[in-house]
Amino acid sequence: MDHPRVNSCWTLEDARNIIASSEAGSDVVLIGAGFIGSHLCERLLDDGHDVLCVDNFYTSTRRNIVHLLDHPNFELMRHDVTFPLYVEVDRIYNLACPASPIHYQRDPVQTTKTSVHGAINMLGLAKRTGARILQASTSEVYGDPEIHPQTEDYWGNVNPIGIRSCYDEGKRCAETLFFDYRRQHGLRVKVARIFNTYGPRMHPNDGRVVSNFVIQALRDEPITIYGDGSQSRSFCYVDDLIEAFLSLMHSRDELQGPVNLGNPSEFTILELAQKVISLTGSGSRLEFRPLPSDDPRQRQPDITLARAELGWQPKVQLEEGLKKTIAYFDRLLRSSARVSKVDFARFDRRQHAGDRRRAQRQDYRLIGDGKDRRRATRDRRSAADDDTLTAFAAAE
Repeated sequence: MDHPRVNSCWTLEDARNIIASSEAGSDVVLIGAGFIGSHLCERLLDDGHDVLCVDNFYTSTRRNIVHLLDHPNFELMRHDVTFPLYVEVDRIYNLACPASPIHYQRDPVQTTKTSVHGAINMLGLAKRTGARILQASTSEVYGDPEIHPQTEDYWGNVNPIGIRSCYDEGKRCAETLFFDYRRQHGLRVKVARIFNTYGPRMHPNDGRVVSNFVIQALRDEPITIYGDGSQSRSFCYVDDLIEAFLSLMHSRDELQGPVNLGNPSEFTILELAQKVISLTGSGSRLEFRPLPSDDPRQRQPDITLARAELGWQPKVQLEEGLKKTIAYFDRLLRSSARVSKVDFARFDRRQHAGDRRRAQRQDYRLIGDGKDRRRATRDRRSAADDDTLTAFAAAE
């Protein structure tokens, strides 16, 4: 009797594709609709993997992954990682946690819960399924470092009770949990310490230095520099980081990390501002403001371990990456302006037709009461959301 899944018409090439597909396996990307997560989902799909994108859309947006929704190997799930997740996967990328001060300081208790409870829940998922799991940690575990550049064996200089501590200490605790689960339960864990990453799909209002400078320059607004601009950062383009993620995930089991992933080229904040102004041709002036509490004076990764173990180092230079990032934000701002004009035109037409409330009551009389009324309201909101998503997707 023939095996029910065997087709006598299959070719050798078909069989090879099936084997390759089974070897690719399935990946879950937590906060997959965010800036880095959306790029990771895209790359995994390009490599033939099945991808489950999990996100609660607290700081991320559907427009980052709207172009993936029709992909046959892509699945989207709205879920908060502070609650357990029950799925079957082969690999887990835990990127969950707001990463910009504006976002993580909005609800610091939830930020800590996302890092700590989220790590516990995802490690539990890895334990149940036998999946390999990668933790996206951060260079913020080094705090305001006293050694430069930073190596993985440096314990850091972190204020445990400051306004940034919800993020910094949450990530440090997550690392602790990953290595304890490794020692206690034998999980296959990978810990990556990410340094400043930038590129298309950054949130335009996240307050991080690259997105801030680019948006302000494109709008010809003053470039806000906190402190005197002498503090340094090392900027890694998102495509380089994704390449490092994949290399680390598929590295030997003995390499658990932590591994610094970032670009060792160092720039001052003032140098970055001047470069953004030059590349945008902006007429923006520089505006200096007081330095926020606990802001690091310097940040530069030592990537010796990544070079030796992963054969990885960044390829995209700052100017090249900034040009791509500027082009993205330019398209996004133009699309946003078009959406705003469309919305204003709709409102204007309603105003000329008569009072807005009266028009809505008339709509309700036409469609009836109760469930029909609520359904009509939902339909109008859904249509508006679809229009907005379509316009934003054009920015890609």
